[in-house]
Amino acid sequence: MDITRRHFFSRTATGIGIAALGSLLSEEGWGAGLPGLPHFPPTAKRVVFLHQSGGPSQMDLLDYKPTLEKYSGTELPGSIRMGQRITGMTSGQSSFPVARSIFKFQQYGQSRTWVSELLPHTAKIVDDITIVKTVNTDAINHDPAITFIQSGSQQPGRPSMGAWVSYGLGSENKNLPAFVVMLSQAQALNPDQPLFSRLWGSGFLPSNHQGVRFRAGSNPVLYLHNPDGVDPETRRDMLDAAAKLNRMHLDEFGDPEIETRITQYEMAFRMQTSVPDLLDLSKEPQHTFDLYGPDARKPGTYASNCLLARRLLERDVRFIQLYHRGWDQHNDLPRDLALQCKGTDQASAALVQDLKQRGLLDDTLVVWGGEFGRTVYCQGKLTDTNYGRDHHPRCFTMWLAGGGVKRGFSYGETDDYCYNVVSNPVHVHDLQATILRCLGIDHLKLTYKYQGRHFRLTDVSGAVVKDVLTTA
Repeated sequence: MDITRRHFFSRTATGIGIAALGSLLSEEGWGAGLPGLPHFPPTAKRVVFLHQSGGPSQMDLLDYKPTLEKYSGTELPGSIRMGQRITGMTSGQSSFPVARSIFKFQQYGQSRTWVSELLPHTAKIVDDITIVKTVNTDAINHDPAITFIQSGSQQPGRPSMGAWVSYGLGSENKNLPAFVVMLSQAQALNPDQPLFSRLWGSGFLPSNHQGVRFRAGSNPVLYLHNPDGVDPETRRDMLDAAAKLNRMHLDEFGDPEIETRITQYEMAFRMQTSVPDLLDLSKEPQHTFDLYGPDARKPGTYASNCLLARRLLERDVRFIQLYHRGWDQHNDLPRDLALQCKGTDQASAALVQDLKQRGLLDDTLVVWGGEFGRTVYCQGKLTDTNYGRDHHPRCFTMWLAGGGVKRGFSYGETDDYCYNVVSNPVHVHDLQATILRCLGIDHLKLTYKYQGRHFRLTDVSGAVVKDVLTTA
């Protein structure tokens, strides 16, 4: 079939504004997912991905390297770097001095896990999480690295992980999207990296699977409220009339995006009731706000978004993506990393604790981490109290909790310089395959034919990291 002008505009990112409503599913079967899925009995029904945008410093947080004390200030050996590429921000340096972490580490929990003093709340949940120290990626700069971990490709245009999950499994809530996105801002002093809506887009998948961004303020979802002077009854009549016209166009053109538009309008109508109820925190007890921290009452903060994530998970939203910017510490890392952890550590741990006490952690997978790590060598001038770190794709640390993942477990080992993986590497595609496996999806079988090729989230690689799962 020749592509129609209507089809062209409906598939663009901005189009006619409807795309802002995103992953909107209806009672007519859009929420059912694909036939034959899940492929396995799932250990998780839903996922919340706490993406720490910018690249948290692994050796300052969760990958303890005491030997860096004796190496600090010395030149990074060529036998460690092995000619590996570096970014343009440090390629002009004549020296690559090793920078030890100035932060103290201590062992916590029955697992005796080493955790930095910057993460006192994460230290309390170490027996509930798996820490993976050997995640590695193909990308070395922010945009391609974030695109890679979210979509499986460094090039824009592929479906995001949440869109793949929505496409494969559908929705369990008729009144909320299957895939919700929230962004928060850092308190750090360095400029934040931009995040683009294509990171939660549906790519070549049907557009009803793209993420719906919830914003802070009185209008959390764009175009959701009725215009002044339009009451719900009038709105219902307008939607019924629009649906009749759209069905006529569907019969004429056979364009599946027209059917998507019909279901989007219907979901938007239902969200006019469900979203205000979701955002009404008046019935949350004070001890919940105390758990998430002082920012939990401030809309748009990381703490507030974590609390809303729990409320979305309670309502069986399938995939929730939280982005928090500001982890890009090229300079003044001790100052800015401390600020960053202060703004996120309590809420991240609180989400795990809150889900656990409500009986939701067992079938919810929580993922925490950035797009890459930081270099052991200093960017800029190294002093006893200050240093910066560049991007490092060779190894970085993430943690997972709940949903079929082992508890109180550390996986993988890096070298004494925290520069290379020594054992049990976990590529980004491996991580993606593992997340899908927890949801009962075989990453090799969840595909979509586009331009003559069958695409999947993990491209042409990836293996489930069975060692971190409670059941293989």
